[in-house]
Amino acid sequence: MSPPGTYPRRNAFFDAGSSQGSAFSVSSTGVRTIQDSTKRPPRVNRQIRISPVRVIGADGSQLGILEVDAALSMAQELGLDLVEVAAAARPPVVRIMDFGKFKFEQAKQARLAKKKQHVIHLKEVKYRPGIDDHDFDTKTRHARQFLEDGNKVKVTLMFRGRQIAHPELGRAVVERVSQQLADLAKIESAPTMEGKSMTMILAPK
Repeated sequence: MSPPGTYPRRNAFFDAGSSQGSAFSVSSTGVRTIQDSTKRPPRVNRQIRISPVRVIGADGSQLGILEVDAALSMAQELGLDLVEVAAAARPPVVRIMDFGKFKFEQAKQARLAKKKQHVIHLKEVKYRPGIDDHDFDTKTRHARQFLEDGNKVKVTLMFRGRQIAHPELGRAVVERVSQQLADLAKIESAPTMEGKSMTMILAPK
């Protein structure tokens, strides 16, 4: 125990880790743990505390291992920033760059990637046995549009009353749909009976 009026000395490792944002910490059990810092934004300029550092020039050239103050001076002379790009390396790797422009380009690329993303939906188009040509063409045109948009189509043939006793009538309609859309669709799931319905799934080619 510590003498009265005094306080136990804090763990020196803990002090250093707290003051410098170390990825290490000491738990109450005395076991060192590593915190996940992968999502932490890169350190820039004076935020970079570890020295020396391995420096990459603005043109991608290797400038060697320098004291962080010297590397920062080089960046400032060029009107650029010193950015830590590999904090886990020993020594850490830094690069001279325009950090504002770098962030802008990253945000731009993220927006473009998000714009190019397409979520595939399963659209359903319902038919009935004995459907007339006009309704058939209208529904099939909708199915074609869904496929052209990159979505899958669930073709559902619904039976009423005694129609269920003649599944071949429904199958003929479903097969007609697949033939009409064969130029841009493939059968992902063959026609199957589900209660009083027959279903088939088409996917874009």
